[in-house]
Amino acid sequence: MMGTLATVLAKDQIRTFGDCFEAQVSGDIEDVDGVLKITRIHVRYDLKLPREKEEIARKAMEAYLVRCPGAQSVIGCIDITHELKMVYPED
Repeated sequence: MMGTLATVLAKDQIRTFGDCFEAQVSGDIEDVDGVLKITRIHVRYDLKLPREKEEIARKAMEAYLVRCPGAQSVIGCIDITHELKMVYPED
């Protein structure tokens, strides 16, 4: 997921290397009929970018999941949520 979002951002000239882009991932594993299953994944992306690219980043965030092979492989089986925290280095 992170790689797909990074690719979409890079296409719009938003840097994602080094400390510009990070992800924190959490999830839930539950007993479903005697079988442990991953039921939820939450990803919080932290992105450092110029303030003028904020809207581009929001649009990328809205669109990347449909292009993500990993997410598309598990959607319907695992609840995926995500959020984007933007940080502006010039502030």
